[in-house]
Amino acid sequence: MLTTRPRGTNDILPGEVEKWRYLEDHMRRICREYGYSEIRTPIFEHTELFLRGVGDTTDIVEKEMYTFIDRGNRSITLRPENTASVVRAYLEDKLYALPQPVKLFYIGPMFRYDRPQAGRFRQFHQFGVEVFGSHDPAVDAEVMAMSMDLYRRLGLSNLELHVNSVGCPQCRPGLIKKLQEYFRPHLNDLCKNCRDRFEKNPLRILDCKETRCGDIGVDAPTTVDCLCTGCSSHFAEVKKNLELMDIAYHEDRRLVRGLDYYTHTAFEIVAPDIGAQSSVGGGGRYNGLVEICGGPSIPGIGFALGMERIILAMQRQGLTFGAAGGTEVFIVTANQAAAGEAVRLLFKIRSAAISADKDYMDRSLKAQMKYAGKTGVGYAVIIGEDEMKQGTALVRNMGLGRQESVPLDEVVSFLKEQGLGK
Repeated sequence: MLTTRPRGTNDILPGEVEKWRYLEDHMRRICREYGYSEIRTPIFEHTELFLRGVGDTTDIVEKEMYTFIDRGNRSITLRPENTASVVRAYLEDKLYALPQPVKLFYIGPMFRYDRPQAGRFRQFHQFGVEVFGSHDPAVDAEVMAMSMDLYRRLGLSNLELHVNSVGCPQCRPGLIKKLQEYFRPHLNDLCKNCRDRFEKNPLRILDCKETRCGDIGVDAPTTVDCLCTGCSSHFAEVKKNLELMDIAYHEDRRLVRGLDYYTHTAFEIVAPDIGAQSSVGGGGRYNGLVEICGGPSIPGIGFALGMERIILAMQRQGLTFGAAGGTEVFIVTANQAAAGEAVRLLFKIRSAAISADKDYMDRSLKAQMKYAGKTGVGYAVIIGEDEMKQGTALVRNMGLGRQESVPLDEVVSFLKEQGLGK
């Protein structure tokens, strides 16, 4: 073998890819019902977009980005997340000229250099939504309700919605000052990452997963303790709207998320039964991000859900992913003359939107029937020597074991009468 796939990546094979299609179908359906339109952005962008948009004090920018210099001596980065890319498209393609709010969704791969573990890969996939142009707290509640509605439709249970407000540029300086005053006497006891964060972004200390940092910060000031009047009122309205929709939530005052651009609402969805990496998605409001990326002051909010983690959570909870949707009909032939008729009939069946196949391995009739049984097709269309003489085919229901002789020119209509091709 020439090589193997890079560490932290996966081949999604037949048998598994159907699970992904099942998820994607649910995601596209719920977006249509909630009024979101699809956007597809490049897999790579100019590095500056993520340095400015994601924030140069985040772990993503400091440690996890796949960055390289291209032949034009430009610094290019594989997208580690997609919000910054969607903001860039919103500005570059003048989506701000459309009636607001603009509601978008995306599905696709992201790339981060991270230690692979259950539900976490270096190439991973996200489904996300972004809303631009509205500061209404009801929009914050809508995007959270939408994510929880998706999980409900997939059958997932025991999920927890954690909600917090991380303030705004007006009230955050006061919080930063209080955090630095609190953590300064304990600076030498914090982990290296948190010592580095102390000056640049002490809010991230609240998000540290190291036990010692968590113990030290147990009595630290929280974001909610320092909210200005506007942020406090906005957060109260967000929670009120969640309650109007009967969306259960947990107010987590230590939740800050891992990206610098969040303002006001931040949230995370947790599935406790998938292990240490229990988050299956999250998001928040980013009212300053469009401006940071060179545009006007336009509010925004969104979320991103990890598709690998959703599949892992569904498997842990024993959920099914719907029918596999494989081949419905297999044409079985007895000889070369029948094989020619099979080519003609196969095209007609497929043209009727029925999935079908035939033998390409010169198997015997018996071996073809055995193969059809193994692949799980619903119907076998058998063209033997007698059938060729009579201009008919035996159509066998593989599940029930019943078969019926049907004229060759009526096979397609007969299969449609059985419910195929809908």
